[in-house]
Amino acid sequence: MNLLLDLLRTIGQWLQGLLAEGQSPAWIGGASVDQPYQRFRSLAEVQRAAQRGTRIDVNQATLDDWLRLPTISIHQARVLVQLRQAGVPFYSLEDVAAALNLPLHALYPIAPILQFCYYNSERLESAPRLSLNQGTVAQFSQIPGCSMSLAGAIVRERQRGGSYRSHADFQQRLGISPGLMAHLLHYLRP
Repeated sequence: MNLLLDLLRTIGQWLQGLLAEGQSPAWIGGASVDQPYQRFRSLAEVQRAAQRGTRIDVNQATLDDWLRLPTISIHQARVLVQLRQAGVPFYSLEDVAAALNLPLHALYPIAPILQFCYYNSERLESAPRLSLNQGTVAQFSQIPGCSMSLAGAIVRERQRGGSYRSHADFQQRLGISPGLMAHLLHYLRP
């Protein structure tokens, strides 16, 4: 009986220590900062994730990336993604605030996790964006890194399995390596 009480007391002290540090084990209800697709439940979790090196690349963030942040609504996330897809780059926190029509200080709590990377938009804009569901073998073979055999496989798999639903569907069905897929993303659209 005493052993059980000692064990419970030790667990209680451990939990009090975690809670005093602002931490919360995932099984108590706090989101784990190590879960890449889980929404942060508090700004404190955002801060801890940033301290551990988690970053969201503003200029490549998806809807899901933006929705991880507790201060960003679905409407705001859509606005940011639509602007990015239209070719509007974000150079600073001020740009994001302006896009959302928010005062700059409203974004300060999530600023540590945001990363502003810059990409050569000229190179990406000049690349032909070929539809996975309409391209021919000849067209696919013109894409740098796409061999004639891969071009043929793209068309054959599309004929066999139907239209590609997304880039992920395309990658899975053809078994494309992550490195090649990262390259092809700039040339293909679903």
